[in-house]
Amino acid sequence: MQTFEPAPCLSPYVKAFVVIESSDTQINRLLPDTCVVAAIRLNGDVLFKEDSGDIRLPMWSLSGLRKSYSIVEYGKNSANILVQFREGGAAAFFNLPVHELFGLNVSLDNFFKPSELAVLEEQLQHVVSIEQKVGIVQQFFMARISYQKADLLIADSVKKIKAANGLINVRNLSDSLYISLDAFEKRFRKSVGTTPKRFADIVRMQALITQVEATGTLLEPALDAGFFDQSHFIRDFKKFTGLTPKELLSGFSR
Repeated sequence: MQTFEPAPCLSPYVKAFVVIESSDTQINRLLPDTCVVAAIRLNGDVLFKEDSGDIRLPMWSLSGLRKSYSIVEYGKNSANILVQFREGGAAAFFNLPVHELFGLNVSLDNFFKPSELAVLEEQLQHVVSIEQKVGIVQQFFMARISYQKADLLIADSVKKIKAANGLINVRNLSDSLYISLDAFEKRFRKSVGTTPKRFADIVRMQALITQVEATGTLLEPALDAGFFDQSHFIRDFKKFTGLTPKELLSGFSR
């Protein structure tokens, strides 16, 4: 996996460009994250492994936030470029309330003209190095920035939720921002892609997993994350990761 920083004009909206290449079939467990992601499949197949069957990802796709893990199979000799948007950043390129993407993978055909994507495909085929391909994708998005005024209140709330590792009361947060809870939740969902409560839950679980990996223990991270009931902790943890806490800890210790 390689990570590339965005160009300065994209930096307010894009967190990173990530390249995933696999010479052999590779199965990954994707945990919920706080950012919307666009994926460009350069080679090979990418399959989402669902209970109802495998879903083949289109060449161009956009994925919203989700509340639980996904199993993804990267095919042999596959290569993909992921565009990880900052919280609220996707709105600069896609004209829709971002919460409508929640739990979905949709084709970029819904947002860009087929002729635009055809030109992008041709440009990608005419260069060899992955650095050049990432540069072409950057140029594609640079040409499509909608310079709209950022929602500073929502940006501030995202920072506060992250600073608290997700352990924050949403009503108290809205009060501190001098906005009604209903109006706050609507603006947050439209910009970030989910409710502030669900966003905080994702941040909380991410912080917990990071602490488990760093310390090799379960009890203290669970207490720090506000879990005081063991059954509640195990249920929420397995829904988020697809693993029990002990299974995840065992994987870190290998």
